[in-house]
Amino acid sequence: MDPATIAIILMMIGLVLLIIEALTPGFFAVIPGAVCVVVGVLGYFIDGYFDSVPFMVVTVIVVVLVVSFVTIKGYQILAKPEPPTTTVVDSLVGKEGLVTTEVNPGNLKGKVRIDSDSWSATSEETIPKGSDVVVYAAEGVHVKVRKK
Repeated sequence: MDPATIAIILMMIGLVLLIIEALTPGFFAVIPGAVCVVVGVLGYFIDGYFDSVPFMVVTVIVVVLVVSFVTIKGYQILAKPEPPTTTVVDSLVGKEGLVTTEVNPGNLKGKVRIDSDSWSATSEETIPKGSDVVVYAAEGVHVKVRKK
């Protein structure tokens, strides 16, 4: 296989990995994706690049280090660590939420989103998915809701 074809294949693999990373952040495909793209570009534009193993190894090491550093710093900026929050169930009484899984009387299979948390829920009547609800009581790790 000629070097130009190898370079194009590497660039395509790298772009696919970068797209995967963009669609599913945290997959950590950005590092191998960036390496493939850079090695592919260098192999396409520099004659004999694939024949020079030491130059390729140095290139890969530099790209891995730079992309790793940038990725780690980027994630630190995007997802700053915060102390965990604790919700006391009694503090949910009176709050409004949205049914994400149908709520039925007598079981805890129903789910309600309140603020940014999902809670198991029950009610005195069937409440369909997508309904707005209000919490009127809380027990343990579930809430009791009624239609808003």
